[in-house]
Amino acid sequence: MKKLFLIFTISLMVLSFSMLTMAAEKINVAGSTTVLPIMQIIAEEFMNQNPKVEITVSGGGSGVGIAALIDKIADIAMSSRKIKSEEEKKAISNGLAIREFEIAKDAITIIVNPANSKMNRIDSQTLKKIYTGEITNWKEITGEDKIIVVISRDTNSGTFEVFNEHILKKAPLAPSVLMLPSNRAVLDEVGKNPDTIGYVGIGYVNDQVKGLLLDGVEPTKENALNGSYPISRSLYLYTPRPPQGAEKDLIDYILSDEGQAIVEEEGFIRIK
Repeated sequence: MKKLFLIFTISLMVLSFSMLTMAAEKINVAGSTTVLPIMQIIAEEFMNQNPKVEITVSGGGSGVGIAALIDKIADIAMSSRKIKSEEEKKAISNGLAIREFEIAKDAITIIVNPANSKMNRIDSQTLKKIYTGEITNWKEITGEDKIIVVISRDTNSGTFEVFNEHILKKAPLAPSVLMLPSNRAVLDEVGKNPDTIGYVGIGYVNDQVKGLLLDGVEPTKENALNGSYPISRSLYLYTPRPPQGAEKDLIDYILSDEGQAIVEEEGFIRIK
């Protein structure tokens, strides 16, 4: 009886060890809604090739992702802006050694509804006046007497922060500006309302909306890479330390030919 019990106990220990070794390695990725569509496809393809890895991907904005990384909730943060010095200081105080990985380029594209046939271009000064409330009616731009419905990303967004720095020059938004939580929400709102104006990452632009030339420059891959487009930028991943194991493999995959092809397929600009 004792012998049978010993065999059963050893078998149970072996089974438990086997189950532990078979458990999936989990990676939690959070942050930028601009990077989100890239990472969702990347995660799906990576898990197909690495069935022992489980990746969860969520949005919320660049600020949310970096805060989750610093608070040790997320393993990787997606960001459409560079990490801020105060965020780095907080990370260091939490015992982290943040690492940055550029994964793609983007051009923040100014969009209007396709029904706005007279709008094909805009300059930075006019755009600033619209967002700060100095210009409120389309008649000052297109001649049509209609109130401009102004759409922006919320303040947790890296997209907003880049727009704020390069276009608003940190001037306050007009109180009437509608702040939305994601690129998709901005796209949908502009796509259904002919009186709107907004901005999204280039990978979100489709036939629901019309992208405008900004300061006479078209938002294209070439113009983003050569820096001639006024609000071109890099997209990043951040880790709390030098990545190892599956996290390193995931980042290596994003920067591989296959991963960069996914970046391009999602409408963004590959860096390799």
